[in-house]
Amino acid sequence: MLLERQTQLRQLEALLVDAAQGRGRVAALSGEAGAGKTALVEAFVNRAGQGVTLLRSACEDLSIPDPLGPLYDLAREAQWELPRAIDHWQGQKLPLFSDALDVFEAKGPSLLVIEDLHWADDATLDFVRFLGRRIANSHILLLITARTDRSEGQMRVRRALGEIPAGNIQRIEVPLLSEAAVLSLAEAAGRDGDAIYRATAGNAFFVTELLAAESDTGLPASVRDAVLARAERLSPGARSMLDAVSVFPRRADAWALSGLCGIAAAGQLAECVSQGLLEDFGDGYAFRHEIARRAIEMALTPRLRREYNQRALAALQENPDVATARLVHHAVEAQNLEAVRELAPLAAREASRVGAHHDAAGHYEVALRYSDGLPMESQAALYEGHAFECHLIGRVDAAIESQIEARRLRQALGDRLKEGDSLRCLSRFAYLIGERETADRFGAQAVELLETAPDGPELAMAYSNLSQLAMLAERLDDTLSLGAKAIELAERLNRPDILCHALNNVGAAGQWLDFAKGRRDLARSLGIALAENFQEHAARAFTNCACVEMNRLNLDEADAFLERGIAYCVENDLATWRDYMRGVQAQLLLRRGRWNDAAAVAHDVIDNEVTTALVRFPSLVALARLRIRRGDPSAEPVLDEMKRFLDNSMELQRLAPYAAIMAERARLGPGDRDEALRLIDLAESLSPTRAVFGELATWRQLLSPDSDPGETSGMAEPHRLLLAGDWRGAAECWAGMEAPFERALALLQGDEPALRVALDIFEGLGARPVAQHVRGLMRQSGVSYIARGPRQATRANLAGLTQRQMEVLQLIERGFSNKKIAAHLTISPKTVDHHVSAVLEKLEAVSRGEATAAARASGLL
Repeated sequence: MLLERQTQLRQLEALLVDAAQGRGRVAALSGEAGAGKTALVEAFVNRAGQGVTLLRSACEDLSIPDPLGPLYDLAREAQWELPRAIDHWQGQKLPLFSDALDVFEAKGPSLLVIEDLHWADDATLDFVRFLGRRIANSHILLLITARTDRSEGQMRVRRALGEIPAGNIQRIEVPLLSEAAVLSLAEAAGRDGDAIYRATAGNAFFVTELLAAESDTGLPASVRDAVLARAERLSPGARSMLDAVSVFPRRADAWALSGLCGIAAAGQLAECVSQGLLEDFGDGYAFRHEIARRAIEMALTPRLRREYNQRALAALQENPDVATARLVHHAVEAQNLEAVRELAPLAAREASRVGAHHDAAGHYEVALRYSDGLPMESQAALYEGHAFECHLIGRVDAAIESQIEARRLRQALGDRLKEGDSLRCLSRFAYLIGERETADRFGAQAVELLETAPDGPELAMAYSNLSQLAMLAERLDDTLSLGAKAIELAERLNRPDILCHALNNVGAAGQWLDFAKGRRDLARSLGIALAENFQEHAARAFTNCACVEMNRLNLDEADAFLERGIAYCVENDLATWRDYMRGVQAQLLLRRGRWNDAAAVAHDVIDNEVTTALVRFPSLVALARLRIRRGDPSAEPVLDEMKRFLDNSMELQRLAPYAAIMAERARLGPGDRDEALRLIDLAESLSPTRAVFGELATWRQLLSPDSDPGETSGMAEPHRLLLAGDWRGAAECWAGMEAPFERALALLQGDEPALRVALDIFEGLGARPVAQHVRGLMRQSGVSYIARGPRQATRANLAGLTQRQMEVLQLIERGFSNKKIAAHLTISPKTVDHHVSAVLEKLEAVSRGEATAAARASGLL
């Protein structure tokens, strides 16, 4: 009996009708484990109708997920040969996913089901993102289920679904059963409904299990006890069969069980099904819920658990179509070291090939855990693979640790080429965590060592790495000379990957010498990377293309590169480059006056604890500027983090924005004017051309009006005009770029009407300290009738927040938990829950962090 699910069923049915009419959507069912998500899916599927193609799949609770496991399931049901498609596209995900969309769309109105997405691998999440962004014009309803716990898997699901356009996805909560529903079910079964509700809190699976327990033994102490009690009623043979099935995550294939348990399997399985412990799917068997499977599995002795997993491994290895990740899972559980050593590296390479880099790193970790008996060369290869995958997903500290060990092993083997390559990798990783001096040292050591060996790709890449380091330090001559060496050697060796990397360096540096040529080199680098599926090189090319356009204030072009680049990184699981570009995007949004959006994007990066210092920096720039402009005292920790990074890596590309921020702060009053001017002078000494110095030159003139602006040719047009005294022309330029704050800053150099326009702009943006500064300038100039601006209470009223809700919001911003807020305000935790929910709803936020970002954006905080 399905109770209290009619609302959700109606929502799903309406979405399916829309899909049949060419308005596809993603439906995300969420609820705690045992809430009844699968039961709801079954009910919906049974009501879907004959005109709909149904394709079902699910993720498994493997120790490390099977890459694209659910897509394999969907492909089998659609009679599409996915392995052949993967081989055809050589692991490239975007064309593979495009093929999948074509296959599923060709089926007409379709319902695609992926259950338990919280156990998904990276590539499957990428597929969900891909399909979710393109589903609106299809005849597909993608129905996914996921838990609402705080596990890492659920957090990854939340991030993946958050990257699907809001109009393409509908989230549907599967709530716990009400007390009335539990009492109704209990009454029908002749059981104590009050006791069952107290024990289960309305969890549908728990209710079902306790209702099925023997009534004359009283209520079991836990659901685990209820499951085990039912299992004890089986015959010895059937109980052994149940134990064997429990080591298979999600479901056990019938052919595997037959090979594992012999001819008696059919009768034993039938008994388990008749007792309601297993479900028969025709070609396989599964527990009614993962909670029940885990209860049986965890009751196994260690010896039996190893034995059943070894037998499962042997049975599965008979079928060449079984995913390697499944074999690794059982090999690890069986503690079969030989099988782990053979299978885990293979699984890692398979995962990496389809862009499941988190899972690839996990498989390498498993392989390394059991690598003691392997030859040194094999161990070194495992460490190198692990380091590469870790750096792609932002775990740079782990990458460095593995690469150091790989270098030690290569050194012991006397392998100069591989040792030199390890040094080059260590140089790159050191740079990513902000250790500039270490990066330079490792980079130079790599070239020095590799130049003693015959010319090869390792030396070409080492030259390109030094070229990149020079480019990042704005040493243009070194960038071009080292880049030329790398390009010549790469072309001679026919290595497009290294050519692509070197062109990127040369193009990024060339922007300051010959902008058109720099653009062409970057475009060529990006074209090679995309054509050859060099994913990291493509991400880096997108990043530098965007940054070059940002430097020249070509904001539309920068926006286009960022949109494409971030989407590419999302779909290829390149977290490091994705988050770096998001920081640049936050800066662009800030320029465009979309301060709320800028805050949300920056916080999405900064709130991720595993993000490295280098990747955080662009977001810190956006957030520091935003908080200073709003008069937010929490700007201090952000500035402190930026300064700590600069202490380790004094590069112009990071010094320049920091100096500009400190100058802006000094202009508003609380900052140190002399320190800001010192930083500007330091940045000027590091600038390879005057073109780089445009923004800082304008800030220096604002802080020190009598200073000589110097040569302005080559600078971006609004900077050049303002330095020449043409504030009207500068303001018009900024207006044409849709950059309101910068436009208002230019207007501050003008007459009374210009000051009034500037004040209106600052007030509209919520830049209160700047607005106060403008009022002071206007009073000093004798201007009368100056608008006062809205008070905080007025802004709170516009947001619809009560005084108590404002108090709660301020405590949320300080990081207080609900319990701590309750103690601070001397109200009940339940009342706090209601206030927090109201604050989130009124600010249209889905989290506490998003609420505080929105509150800062609107001037409430």
